Amino acid sequence: MATAVQKITLSSSRDIPFNKLVLSQSNVRRVKAGISIEELAEDIARRTLLQSLNVRPVLDAEGTETGMFEIPAGGRRYRALELLVKQKRLAKSAPVPCVVRDPATTILAEDDSLAENIQRAPLHPLDQFRAFQALREKGKAEEDIAAAFFTSVNVVKQRLRLASVSPALLDVYADDGMSLEQLMAFTVTADHGRQEQVWQAISGSWQKEPYQIRRMLTEKTVRASDRRAVFVGLDAYEAAGGVVLRDLFQSDDGGWLEDVALLDRLVAEKLKAEAETIATEGWRWIEVAIDFPYGHTRDLRELDGVPADLSAEEQATIEALKAEYARLEAEHESVDELPDEVDQRLGEIETALAAFDDRPVIYQPADVARAGVFVGIDVQGALLVDRGYVRSEDDVPTAEPENSDAEAAVAALDGAEPSSPVIQRAVITIGGQVAEPEDEDDDGVKPLPDRLLTELTAERTLALRDKLATTPSVAFQAVLHKFCLDVFSRYSSYGTAIEISLRSTSFPVQAQGLKDTPAAKAIEARHKAWEERLPKDKADLWDWLISLTGDEQAALFAHCASFGVNALYEKGDRYGGGATQHMVEQRITEADRIARSVDLDMVGSGWRPTVENYLGRVPKRRILEAVREGAGERAAQLLDHLKKGDMAKEAERLLAETGWLPEPLRMTGAAQAATVDAAEPEGDGEALPEFLSRDDEETPADQADESRMIAAE
Repeated sequence: MATAVQKITLSSSRDIPFNKLVLSQSNVRRVKAGISIEELAEDIARRTLLQSLNVRPVLDAEGTETGMFEIPAGGRRYRALELLVKQKRLAKSAPVPCVVRDPATTILAEDDSLAENIQRAPLHPLDQFRAFQALREKGKAEEDIAAAFFTSVNVVKQRLRLASVSPALLDVYADDGMSLEQLMAFTVTADHGRQEQVWQAISGSWQKEPYQIRRMLTEKTVRASDRRAVFVGLDAYEAAGGVVLRDLFQSDDGGWLEDVALLDRLVAEKLKAEAETIATEGWRWIEVAIDFPYGHTRDLRELDGVPADLSAEEQATIEALKAEYARLEAEHESVDELPDEVDQRLGEIETALAAFDDRPVIYQPADVARAGVFVGIDVQGALLVDRGYVRSEDDVPTAEPENSDAEAAVAALDGAEPSSPVIQRAVITIGGQVAEPEDEDDDGVKPLPDRLLTELTAERTLALRDKLATTPSVAFQAVLHKFCLDVFSRYSSYGTAIEISLRSTSFPVQAQGLKDTPAAKAIEARHKAWEERLPKDKADLWDWLISLTGDEQAALFAHCASFGVNALYEKGDRYGGGATQHMVEQRITEADRIARSVDLDMVGSGWRPTVENYLGRVPKRRILEAVREGAGERAAQLLDHLKKGDMAKEAERLLAETGWLPEPLRMTGAAQAATVDAAEPEGDGEALPEFLSRDDEETPADQADESRMIAAE
């Protein structure tokens, strides 16, 4: 027969007036720990009592209940209620929920007190993080959550940040797969995918330190202490849409900037703006870079400027500071250690005096006109401006205009103001590329961009190769000229257009469609034809060459020699790493000589000015200049009012059959002059191209319609 399971009986609960409760000496808690009595009282006042008190009746000597109850478990709650009573926020007789133990029980009061504290399981940190997150999602502000749980707002933010880590990583943390410190490290970024990627990378490794996690999460970012970030400023970076990663659990030195491309763009824009401001001082050139290499001023001459004069007020301030410094030193000469306030004041005086020494330097206008400036960022992130350096090619005296004084005197007699000095526009170079100013209406025609020059001369090089390949006598003469330069040591063989080693020059910078030009196709067809005739075995090549006729040998010689032509423009290397500017100029000069000898015609080679290869790449002033030279003054006037994009398209149409060429593609001498003269003859009767010619009887209204039609195109 089965034994019946004995049923347990729970202790009864009842409300007991507060003034009937007393603390028991059996309570095992002696040391204060955790939340304070004051904070617990405030929490009870806000949400009332959440947990009943554990009490036992107080018995007299005969074992009879006296009506009072002692509290072996719940002493801190009692003291919090007692504080509320003293503050008159709770009545003395207010009923308190209590669990009343049977006085006849054999379990000691100390046993109950110990069990209540030991058997209570602490909340897992992740549950607390998620609880804070649930409160936040239900509309409670971070400040309200912090006030409710008597903690700081920063702690609440930290808990919320922890709860926002990837759910997959939170599960790992809940299963004790990672430490709290490791979880904290993952809060540096909000990218769950990146968090999981890093954890997968290190989970099987022995190296799982929090610093390693932070390093991997921020390896593609930039520290807020980086000179670029300091120069731009975090406010400007964030205003532009940049994201700053921050670590709420340890000092992060301002955080990490996530969008490096945006930061670099902001740095470039700010440096360019600073350079344009400095350009108004009249410098010849300005080089802009975040940092310059060691020895970048080695081959430059530094100007000797004169510091700006001090005003009488500044001089008086300097004298007063020096006198104060001397007085403080004399007063504390005998002490071993200066008082903090005196030491601080001496430092302030030294800083102030140093500021007077770092005053602007004045240079002669003639020196400024041929010198330049380096603009960068120093190690602290401040703007670095290093003025007054002269390049060797610019280190020549600047000629003073003749009769300048006489002209000024004549202007004064006529009642006119003397002409103001013309300040040249500095050539601003950023990262090796010339920065084009946005205003295209300034006086003076600016040099063509280096990249455009290289693209144009690449086409010229290809056309020149094709022409030289069909002119064997000139090819032979050019190669013989190069041999003489190499053999006779008193000649220099550098900077020549024929590179007879036949290292075919590539075109790292080229316009789109270069391989489809007539010259490129002709070279390819010729090369393929010769390649098919060559013997398959290299050992047979010598005998095969002997078997060719003289004309065939000459034609093959010219074809091979043409691959050595290099008529490319490239920016001269000032630091000796490549071709110097002088070498490039020599190369172009020799290329011109060869071009004249083979009668190179870029128009005949198929080159036409288009929006893509020239007109869309230059300022409006150069577009109008091209139309004026190729189609005449009246044609240029018809385009003058158009926007740049429309002007370039219309100019392409007007110049299509005129034979006009930009300067890098022209033949020097009479050939180009004849083209220009044909476009614009002297006299009032201009010979306009056919598509701009009009009948003499055309009405003004018809002319206006034609102008509008061209503008619309």
